[in-house]
Amino acid sequence: MMTEELEQLREELDRLRGELALREQEAEERAQELRRYAERLRRASEREHLRALELRRSYEATVRALADAVEARDAYTGKHAERVAAYGLALARACGMRVDEPHIEFGFLLHDIGKVAISDSILHKPGMLTVPERDAMRQHPVIGDEIVSGIDFLSEARHVVRSHHERWDGTGYPDRLARDEIPLAARVFAVADTFDALTSDRPYRAAASFASARAVIADAAGTQFDPDVAAAFAALDDEALDQIRITLA
Repeated sequence: MMTEELEQLREELDRLRGELALREQEAEERAQELRRYAERLRRASEREHLRALELRRSYEATVRALADAVEARDAYTGKHAERVAAYGLALARACGMRVDEPHIEFGFLLHDIGKVAISDSILHKPGMLTVPERDAMRQHPVIGDEIVSGIDFLSEARHVVRSHHERWDGTGYPDRLARDEIPLAARVFAVADTFDALTSDRPYRAAASFASARAVIADAAGTQFDPDVAAAFAALDDEALDQIRITLA
């Protein structure tokens, strides 16, 4: 009797060993399949990442070409768009904005794209503009908004393009927005744009010193500029700003 029971136990053990070996084989096959699947995902992710980088480079090249085309109409602005974008990105970081997404920089670079529709006689007029000419000039943010809002990858840039001439006190244009109604990126740009304009040479005046430009911006905090953005600008280091000015002279 014991012999039969032992034989049955051996047979059961053999069966269990066989099942265990089969399950181990199946588990290894599943593990291999998962490793192959993970490798395919990794390669697909790398391809998507490379495509995204290529697409972003293509977008950046397009934006810079558009910005260059706008600036080519004004011999005196030089690399204004690139400088103000660099100043603006530095200030945006100081204001706690995320600048890893390109739409903020694109908006900074293309802020004046609407000027492509403004006649040279107005853009290059040496004297004061007439009221109709001034009104025409003040349409360039609206025209720029219409241009970029129709391009998918530039749609987020429209906030700067449309609102970069708005003022904190609500007396700007084209929409007379006030305070927090103005997109933060446009409030940041307004300070950076003024700083670059003041510290760049013009045919009718020499560039102002950094100290003078800072004083102008501080005086306009609460009227033209968001006070918090102006305060963040005041905390930026002169050396970093000067490096931008020299690099993009």
